Amino acid sequence: MHTRQEQLEAFDRLLTIMDELRVKCPWDKKQTFESLRQNTIEETYELASALIKKDMNEIAKELGDVLLHVIFYAKIASETDEFDIADVCNRLCDKLIFRHPHVYGEQAAQNAEEVSHLWEQVKLKEKGGNKTVLGGIPEALPALVKAYRIQDKAANVGFDWEQREDVWEKVREEIAEFENELKDNNPTNREAEFGDLLFSLVNVARLYKLKPDNALEKTNQKFIRRFNYIEQQALASGKPLQELTLDEMEALWQEAKTASNGQAG
Repeated sequence: MHTRQEQLEAFDRLLTIMDELRVKCPWDKKQTFESLRQNTIEETYELASALIKKDMNEIAKELGDVLLHVIFYAKIASETDEFDIADVCNRLCDKLIFRHPHVYGEQAAQNAEEVSHLWEQVKLKEKGGNKTVLGGIPEALPALVKAYRIQDKAANVGFDWEQREDVWEKVREEIAEFENELKDNNPTNREAEFGDLLFSLVNVARLYKLKPDNALEKTNQKFIRRFNYIEQQALASGKPLQELTLDEMEALWQEAKTASNGQAG
């Protein structure tokens, strides 16, 4: 690992390169907050994908891409004297110190759960911070992640199940309500009840210390691998995938499961 001095030198090198690119590169020179926004979203998702795969080389690469955008935005803002990278770092440092009174103040927190409760209380008191418990949740968050954050924040102020096992009664209730709606021809109600069911399952994940977005993405990747296996085997046999029977597909699916070396599911 690098020393603190080497890390600072690397950060200074990055700032210097950004300064040069902003002056000398026609593409970098013309970028704005608006033009970079979509790329920032894409880079963040690429980092999220690398994190799921636990590919350290890829994580380091994608962290660099995200860091580039942070530096880029700060550089653009500095050109109109709005703020610069020092302001970004200092505001973050001030926020971290303020939100960790159990480290930098006289509050006490013995475990991660207590820290989470304290964190929400401090944010409500913070100057310019959240005015309501749910006020800090970004509107643009993916729905699955947003549901988890909503439930987590509500739980941190005491709005939660007394026993986590109690959540299963709610899940069964939502399943029954969704099944009842399927008997009627009302798409709006069906959608609403399915949303309630998903929300209750996100609550299950939260209570059992699982991240639903991570879990679903891993299942997505698992399905892709296994379905690709079916497609590859069909191609190898010279038979179009569309001509395989469901039983043939199921047999290949089971082969793919066996080939996955006993991975869950």
